[in-house]
Amino acid sequence: IGNTVLHILVLQPNKTFACHMYSLILSYDRSKEGPGSLELIPNNEGLSPFKLAGVEGNTVMFQYLMQKRKQNLWSFGPLSTVLYDITEIDSWAEDQSFLELIVSTKKREARQILDLTPVKELVSLKWNMYGRPYFCFLALFYILYMVCFTMCCVYRPLKPRTGNRTSSRDNTVYVQKMLQESYVAYEDELRLVGELITVIGAVVILVLEIPDILRVGAAKYFGQTILGGPFHIIVITYACMILVTMVMRLTSTAGEVVPMSFALVLGWCNVMYFARGFQMLGPFTIMIQKMIFGDLMRFCWLMAVVILGFASAFYIIFQTENPENLGQFYNYPMSLFTTFELFLTIIDGPANYDVDLPFMYSVVYFAFAIIATLLMLNLLIAMMGDTHWRVAHEQDELWRAQVVATTVMLERKLPRCLWPRSGICGREFGLGDRWYLRIEDRIDPNKHKMMRYTEAFKAQDRESYDKGSEKLETNGDTLCKKDLSALSLSLSRSTSRTSSHRGWEILRRNT
Repeated sequence: IGNTVLHILVLQPNKTFACHMYSLILSYDRSKEGPGSLELIPNNEGLSPFKLAGVEGNTVMFQYLMQKRKQNLWSFGPLSTVLYDITEIDSWAEDQSFLELIVSTKKREARQILDLTPVKELVSLKWNMYGRPYFCFLALFYILYMVCFTMCCVYRPLKPRTGNRTSSRDNTVYVQKMLQESYVAYEDELRLVGELITVIGAVVILVLEIPDILRVGAAKYFGQTILGGPFHIIVITYACMILVTMVMRLTSTAGEVVPMSFALVLGWCNVMYFARGFQMLGPFTIMIQKMIFGDLMRFCWLMAVVILGFASAFYIIFQTENPENLGQFYNYPMSLFTTFELFLTIIDGPANYDVDLPFMYSVVYFAFAIIATLLMLNLLIAMMGDTHWRVAHEQDELWRAQVVATTVMLERKLPRCLWPRSGICGREFGLGDRWYLRIEDRIDPNKHKMMRYTEAFKAQDRESYDKGSEKLETNGDTLCKKDLSALSLSLSRSTSRTSSHRGWEILRRNT
């Protein structure tokens, strides 16, 4: 019951009341340390009160709990050293990481905890010491891997075509070699090494991604932008295309260019994932993701309807015409593709002035240009501009969340020998087996002195105002509204000449 009440207090909107009641309940806890403590008992979702405060974005409760956990090591004048307990914060030995919970939640208030002590210092320590070097090395390794795969595709085994052409529009001059003919020369053996590296890389990608999908869940793993959800879909699809291409090569099946083309596009697009390691480029990847999966996905439904309607109209108009003079609409699939190019203004309106064009073509193309080019494209630009404005206001916050998610990902993937635990074991200071982060703080005495002066002057102004208010209440029945305003003006002038006014002047000069 006590643990349930603690979880309820974390969700209370009255933060001050919740903190006092939290302390009151813990004062009756008999087992304050160890696994039986009320603060360490998780709820049905596996969240302790401390983790729940982070997921809900309750910064007041989080700071209150951190103040209870910290240990003052020493202080000398304005300098002080504090040990912060990071046992539940550090993701090194946690199955359900506190940092991963913060970046995976949809509440923006939770990401503000990343700027609080000691989370900010812990993330900075992990990222600067291990995260950034490993991430840059991983980015370089992936680019070299994609270069290897691209070279294997460019020099794939082809041979001249021997069969006769079946149509005047048939333009194929090379065909794919059979498996027995693909690995004969020295160049083929060299390409085989690159292909083996490509296939091994695809298998490694699937081995690393599938356990995370099962642990986190497909909805959260692919749906969270900060966790890199769309890029996980891209890299898994890329690995599957590589395996499909391998099977088609081993079985000598024609058409390997289809999965190979998809793999090339997806593999090189995944390079944008590594932009999150740089503050200048990281926010742009989030903007691209939000535009593609927000604005563009909604816009594509409207675009598909418009293209389908006008492509059908164009095909019907040119169905009776000679396709050699106007080949852009010679069949229905080509009409769809040509209309798509016209929609994005990639090509101009197809017209052959050496022949007579149907009259309805001019009418339909006029309506298409008005609806598609002038109306819908400008609507898409306005939608993307609004998304860019919204993301730009929180781009630094989103980039820090990306850094945290990347750090947690690297810490889980890499062996323990390459990523030692951050912080100091409490046994060195006689604090048990819990881990602490030592943070040195400098207290500015002038700042605190100014704050004390400010509070004192505010109290004097409040007392003077209360005295003036009592005078107004005693004479309120005999004064009219004009006299009240005059008296309040004279009261403000009289209080401005008090000692507090002189104090404010001293404070301004000192500042």
